[in-house]
Amino acid sequence: MDIDAWVWWLIGAVALGIPLVVTAMPEFGMFAAGAVAGAIAAAVGGGIVIQVLVFVLVSVAGIAVVRPLAARQRAQRPHLASGIDALKGRQAVVVARVDASGEGRVKLAGEIWSARSLDAEQTFEPGQSVDVVDIDGATAVVM
Repeated sequence: MDIDAWVWWLIGAVALGIPLVVTAMPEFGMFAAGAVAGAIAAAVGGGIVIQVLVFVLVSVAGIAVVRPLAARQRAQRPHLASGIDALKGRQAVVVARVDASGEGRVKLAGEIWSARSLDAEQTFEPGQSVDVVDIDGATAVVM
């Protein structure tokens, strides 16, 4: 049984696609795309040198284009704060007088939190809006 060269290239593309799916490494995808391009070159009658050259050129070009795009996309990804980090910078409403003692209370994100002022000389009365600067344990540090 004689199998055409383009079929071998497609088998190679599938073989390179498996590690792409398992490891999520885009380089394998570029090699698989190069193998598909090699299959196309074989199907239109290109010799083995042309097929390998097309494979190498498409693979390298794909890696050269995709890698910088992926790095740029990764760098532009927004930072999503969660937990107490998401509370920093939010506004809260004073429920019980807040001073440096840490015995005050604020309503923050729908919950009552103990609070203290960032500046030891500053106090906040009930009803005032304050900004949360930090969370220290279970205490909101406000200003």
